[in-house]
Amino acid sequence: MGMALAVPRYCVQDLESFPDDGNRYELLDGLLPVTPAPPLGHQVVVSRLMETLQTHLRSSGAMVYSPGSVVVEPKVHLEPDILVVPASEPMSKWNDIRTWWLAVEVSGRGSRIYDRDFKFAAYTALGVHHVWRVDLLDRCVVVKAGDSDEASCRDTFSWRPEGMDHPVTIDVASLFEGIHGDD
Repeated sequence: MGMALAVPRYCVQDLESFPDDGNRYELLDGLLPVTPAPPLGHQVVVSRLMETLQTHLRSSGAMVYSPGSVVVEPKVHLEPDILVVPASEPMSKWNDIRTWWLAVEVSGRGSRIYDRDFKFAAYTALGVHHVWRVDLLDRCVVVKAGDSDEASCRDTFSWRPEGMDHPVTIDVASLFEGIHGDD
């Protein structure tokens, strides 16, 4: 007969006592997944997406953060690589925000399974309107909107936040230009 494994549970307030050591400490239903600091290729893709989103959303009533935090106390604190929220949301604390238009995760070797199998579904369950998972290994962007099925995009795709007249078009190939593997 095996012994049950005691897995500690945490709350959002516990995160304040964790070290600032370059790791990403998140909470998902009280569990504490820890991921290493991202590699260079990851950061390049995040920068390219940030530039595109900020350029197109600057005057649209949206705020673009990198990284951002989706906090639902007491046991959820997720940090997407990019988070887009309406400008009408409070800008004082992450836990005050309740409308999330877009959460983006850039997934490489160190975070791929966690991002794909846990965070992607968690964002949707929390009410994030659109979720993108940029896969550094497969060189695609997996897109999910609400209850719709996931779509794997390898060329271009468009996203139009609420209240915007024109969509933002993402050229997937340009995101990965010059990046080898999941650098």
